[in-house]
Amino acid sequence: MPRRGPFDIPQVLGLLPDAAVAKYLSRGIQSGQENPPQVALRKASTSLSDTEARWRTAPIRELVEQAMTRFAEDRRASDGWLAPRLHATLRMTRAEAGDGRLWNHFAMLVAPDYVVWRWRGNAEIAQSSRFCGPHYTQCFSRLWWAAELFRNGPDYRPVETAFALQDILNTTLRLDVIDHRPTAQALLRVFERLLSSGTPRPADHVNALSSAVNAAGSTLVYDVLAPDGPRFVDELQDWIAESEEAPPARWDRLPEGPHDGRVPPDSVDALVPLFDKLLSEAPLRRRGRAPEEAAEDTTVPAQRRGVSLEKELPPWMT
Repeated sequence: MPRRGPFDIPQVLGLLPDAAVAKYLSRGIQSGQENPPQVALRKASTSLSDTEARWRTAPIRELVEQAMTRFAEDRRASDGWLAPRLHATLRMTRAEAGDGRLWNHFAMLVAPDYVVWRWRGNAEIAQSSRFCGPHYTQCFSRLWWAAELFRNGPDYRPVETAFALQDILNTTLRLDVIDHRPTAQALLRVFERLLSSGTPRPADHVNALSSAVNAAGSTLVYDVLAPDGPRFVDELQDWIAESEEAPPARWDRLPEGPHDGRVPPDSVDALVPLFDKLLSEAPLRRRGRAPEEAAEDTTVPAQRRGVSLEKELPPWMT
């Protein structure tokens, strides 16, 4: 059983509004010197169903504690290990994951110590956007969405490539075109080649190509050049339903994601030469700040990827 920590962890996840985070998130919490006010935050939250195993906090709490133990000497390396296991443990649709209040609750009531552990670094505090921020910045949301957008059906191996450089998360994950799965897989193939070949300043190449790909077209354009395969909604729903009886994610090997359709290899092959050309023509700029510093945002944004969990969702969003 995971340790309960210095605060009382709720048994199930819930929904915590941005306004509550803005009200109660203090420098003491961001520095790890204080615990969040659990009673006040619980009153401000709406609990999810305690009859669904996927919303129980014990498995995800165990994961984050294992990450803190396993990667005590290299905290950034915890991202690539935790992301696929978090995704396979916290099973939900993209629409459900788009409700930022879920991630607020996770960060403030379930694992605020992890947020501080991972993001304070040498600074005095962890930035507020790691507790409550957009999907590509918030501590846990970025991990789940990276696993969702870069997995290839049930195969999480591409996700490990996505975490090989922080710039892939800080830049590429922000792009609208990354919703197009062949684009995501083609970018990873180019990035993987850059890393394996020992290309100098690979982070600058990642940022240059990401900007060029985003500027060169839209999801619609890339879908014409490289059509995606069908998404099998029933298989995704079956995978979510299996969370009731699924064993905990293994620590020593990658879990298996939903069998909801792989990316057509021909579509990836069609995009790689185009991306190679864009990379060769893209200007490289050496940045003056570290990627994580450039990505920091001290505000508490209201914008989110997706919609509320409380709203009725159209079938195409689930």
